[in-house]
Amino acid sequence: MVTITTEVATTARWDDVQHALTGGGDGASCQCIWPVLSNKDWNATTTPQRTEMLRAEIGEGPPPGLIAYVDGEAAGWIRIGPRTRQARVPRTRIIAAATTEPFDDESVWAVTCFVVRREHRGEGLNRELLTAAVDYARESGARLIEGYPVDTGGEKQRANELFHGTLGTFLAAGFTEKTELKPGRTLVALDLAA
Repeated sequence: MVTITTEVATTARWDDVQHALTGGGDGASCQCIWPVLSNKDWNATTTPQRTEMLRAEIGEGPPPGLIAYVDGEAAGWIRIGPRTRQARVPRTRIIAAATTEPFDDESVWAVTCFVVRREHRGEGLNRELLTAAVDYARESGARLIEGYPVDTGGEKQRANELFHGTLGTFLAAGFTEKTELKPGRTLVALDLAA
């Protein structure tokens, strides 16, 4: 039986962040910077620039994500933090139209990315990451957490299409469905004040 643990992403854990992000899929090139940039800015950056942007973001704090470990090896990543620090969220029309929360509210957090190394997929890491992320948000003073997952309808999909997380993972963590963003995508929320 494997042991899964989680830790916040800090400068001391930089090598683990990179190991988690580079195990297959778009994590290596994205560096989980996509949620914090507009399309224009995203298109103007290179992978080395994104890597340095993530390093700087982690260094400045607060940590923008958590790392999952399987038997001590970095195996997964989740981005969570205030929506105010994730510039793409309010610029995404389907989210802006669906949310009832003001975008300038620092107490509203968002989960915008999951990455799991190919060899550790199917081990329940996303669920562990999301559970730990909820605890982290609560301890950091978040009032509400939004997510924008994919509703797979039980069908298998390409891993790169699932970086938003799956609806089933969010529902299992206590989130509730709020609004359909578009077919196959749903806005979910967890009220931490309740």
